[in-house]
Amino acid sequence: MKKAIKYVVLLVAAFAVVFVSSNKSNQVFAASKPTYSKLYKTAKSKLHAHYSYGAVGPNCFDCSGYTKYIYKKSVKKNLPRTAQSQYQSFKKVSVQNRKPGDLVFFGGSKRSISHVGIYVGKGLMINAQNRGVVLESVSAPWWHAVGYSRPANLK
Repeated sequence: MKKAIKYVVLLVAAFAVVFVSSNKSNQVFAASKPTYSKLYKTAKSKLHAHYSYGAVGPNCFDCSGYTKYIYKKSVKKNLPRTAQSQYQSFKKVSVQNRKPGDLVFFGGSKRSISHVGIYVGKGLMINAQNRGVVLESVSAPWWHAVGYSRPANLK
């Protein structure tokens, strides 16, 4: 009888260990999912940084260097180096389905992307350009939006 009780106690303990450890791994996974708030906080922290063609941060950027730096630093997502290669690398989304954190691309056409910014909602983006890192309208008259892409599914 004592052996049977020990066996049942061991079985219950083993089940409890498996259950608790699986819940912890799910919590770790859920906590590590990239969030828009982390991306936005990092992007905002670089407002007014200087612009320099070819610069990738941390204090000076060009447009694609900025998006690459922000995604890597905030959500551990590695983006290609140029605006054109960033456009070609990720799932496209329509204007109607864009979300904060998506990349917005500008240029003459889909084959001649010349600029990229991070869409932050309400028609605004943060981008690095000749005035430095700024918050501005996606529909500013000097930009011709070509499309949007979603490098990461942010919660």
